[in-house]
Amino acid sequence: MFRKPLAGLRRGLEKTRDGMFGRVRELVTRKARLDATTLDEIEDILIGSDMGTDAAAQITDGVRRRLHGTSISAEEIEPVSQAIREEVLALLGGAPVMAAERLRGTPHVILVVGVNGTGKTTSVGKLAWMYQSMGKKVILGAADTYRAAATEQLAIWAERIGATLVRQKHGADPAAVAFDTVQAARARDADVALIDTAGRLHTKTNLMQELSKIRRAVQKVDAESPHETLLVLDANTGQNGLAQAREFMAAVQVTGLFLAKLDGTAKGGIVLAIRKALDVPVQFVGVGEGLEDIEEFDPESFAQALVERR
Repeated sequence: MFRKPLAGLRRGLEKTRDGMFGRVRELVTRKARLDATTLDEIEDILIGSDMGTDAAAQITDGVRRRLHGTSISAEEIEPVSQAIREEVLALLGGAPVMAAERLRGTPHVILVVGVNGTGKTTSVGKLAWMYQSMGKKVILGAADTYRAAATEQLAIWAERIGATLVRQKHGADPAAVAFDTVQAARARDADVALIDTAGRLHTKTNLMQELSKIRRAVQKVDAESPHETLLVLDANTGQNGLAQAREFMAAVQVTGLFLAKLDGTAKGGIVLAIRKALDVPVQFVGVGEGLEDIEEFDPESFAQALVERR
């Protein structure tokens, strides 16, 4: 099974960790006691990491139950970090179902959606690389027919990893490309069909309806497809990502998230905001620009990376 080392996740969360737990550590060691005022300030810091008020309140309440009134020294900050870690884990849920375990169908069809500029096409390339690394046969569908650069970029990724690309002329019907992709994947006994769709604003009703049309097109080949619909979110968007997720879920039944551009952002708390508000799991994170810079999301590693010392 593909299991990427977790160094990238730790590196990607560095700014979030410094901005969130670094400030919590400084606050607690300065106050030296977890009283009501200190706990309120901790909650404000958590909200500032873009995890949202509900998730921040849940985590702070958990810390309050565990440690309220405790004296904390600079050398004994571990109880606070452990309490936050355990509350983050409780919010994120149990052990994830890994990508290889989710595969079903012949082929397993994955529809990838998102707004403009999130790094969606690059994320499709990373997913293709990952499945190829697992020994799976992958076919890519270039259903972003409005932006020629997207098809060309996907063609480069396909050539680099040795995957077949299904494409049509610029401006072709995206649903037709999706239909052809699944048919080609079935004819060639591919394990995975990854369909890249055009970036679209979640507020544009006509474009969101087009995603529903694409979904219906692939169901003509396989009534159970798409087996997964991944929403790519730019980690830098913070709370706006929550609004995006709500709209896309209403249109295409999002099953999981690909959090792109996690490296270099201080807003990694959005993972918790979305989980709390929508109960949609983050399944992948992008931690760099290369095809190999992808990791399957692991709640325990995420929780640990948020609070660990450098």
